[in-house]
Amino acid sequence: MGCGPKLGKNQNNPEPPNILFILSDDHTSQAWGIYGGILEDYVQNSNIDRLASEGMVLNNAFCTNSICSPSRASILTGQYSHLNQVYTLSEPLPRNHPNIARTLSNNGYQSAVIGKWHLVGKPEGFDYYNVLPGQGRYWNPIFKSEGNWSDGYDSSTGTEHEGFSTDVVTDLTIEHLNKRDKNKPFLMFCNFKATHEPFDYPERYKDLYKDIDIPEPENLLDFDQNNTGRTFHGQTLERLAIRWEKATKHPDEFWTDYPGLPYPLEGLDSIQRRKKIYQKLVKDFMRCGAAVNDNIGKLLDYLEEQGIAENTIVVYTADQGYFLGEHGFFDKRLIYEESLRMPFVIRYPKEIKGGQRLDDIILNIDFAALLADYAGIEKPAYIQGVSFRENLKGNTPRNWRKQMYYRYWLHHPDRPAHFGVRNERYKLAFFYGQDLGMKGTSKETTAPTWEFYDLQRDPKEQHNAYGELEYGAIIKEMKLAMLQERDKYGDTDVDYDVMKSILAREFQ
Repeated sequence: MGCGPKLGKNQNNPEPPNILFILSDDHTSQAWGIYGGILEDYVQNSNIDRLASEGMVLNNAFCTNSICSPSRASILTGQYSHLNQVYTLSEPLPRNHPNIARTLSNNGYQSAVIGKWHLVGKPEGFDYYNVLPGQGRYWNPIFKSEGNWSDGYDSSTGTEHEGFSTDVVTDLTIEHLNKRDKNKPFLMFCNFKATHEPFDYPERYKDLYKDIDIPEPENLLDFDQNNTGRTFHGQTLERLAIRWEKATKHPDEFWTDYPGLPYPLEGLDSIQRRKKIYQKLVKDFMRCGAAVNDNIGKLLDYLEEQGIAENTIVVYTADQGYFLGEHGFFDKRLIYEESLRMPFVIRYPKEIKGGQRLDDIILNIDFAALLADYAGIEKPAYIQGVSFRENLKGNTPRNWRKQMYYRYWLHHPDRPAHFGVRNERYKLAFFYGQDLGMKGTSKETTAPTWEFYDLQRDPKEQHNAYGELEYGAIIKEMKLAMLQERDKYGDTDVDYDVMKSILAREFQ
């Protein structure tokens, strides 16, 4: 789907910029170092910091559905899940669905994606692709491309590459860029598997953090949801330990293998056990992230060696956030801050001043609009998001959003399906608890519940203040805002009969 004029050197766009979009998996803001926090002095982040000092950091970038496949689909299409039809982990993008790679390819760009894809079906709109089947594996990863493609996560037709996944993805990215047509700008998606579970790492980092204790989040020992008013159980760290045990005892039957097993936890009480589980999770995660940092540096060095750094937009982001022991959790999926927030840094020397921060609310559906804007293309009609190019230049439009809408579809009783609104201070979430026929969901429904947080007074979301008289008027306003956001984006549940009575009762 082509939009706007074909690219070319002209007075308004003398040299269209290259775009290197580096996307990791689950590399949460707590582990970037540049966002502060208890891990700030422990993470290996020299090249992330390099990007931040030379570009701009987004302080309030959020995903619209905190899980791998849907977030990637939203990044590519600029659409919420109900429009691009990637709701959970099992749906491909519909055939011939518009995306930003196709738009830029149709307007003079060379487009490619290398690394993690996780969208089931064959990549479309890219001039070149070489991607991991499903999650892929950390060691000696297998890649599928045009010549050996088969839909799904089967890797039997792919090509194996020796080495550690993050290193291999970078090497293949550079190899492809070396073959580019230097008379055309490029759009390159370099997608790392890291830092996804099982959080493996290269040999060079096996002794990193050895014999030291990493600081703990203040709510690590949140064992009882009744203490905070949380309305669901969540994905607790103890479940990660169960996975380690299964992978140790039945390595040929379990879905993956973890580094550093066995990891004994016998004889520990509940507090000791959770603390020890946390130490392994956070250390493995940061070791895995250290390899990402290495490879960001390798890519940045390549751009400089090629003499194209000045005219190349570099983005580094993650598809969503991740819990590293906060609330006693691991994983993501929730509207809570650690999961909702997307770390994001962008460098473009020609236009963005280095060392800057942006507080505006930015969504992953905005990324495609931004890339189209930089390419000199009028925003395609299919994109629901808005370009934030002017925001990055310090010229935030007066009508820029003051709130954002979120929806998670992959229902399970411990992490119910929900939607919500977050503004600059408050957050309201409605856990409607229905599967709505989505793939991979639990059929065990949960009673509808509400949660409300004052993020100024309660930034760790430790006190569900829904129903408290003090916030009655604000909650009423936010319920109205929630309905407005749903109407705005066309996410109204008109096709789900079970939701009609629930919504009528809860929003009366």
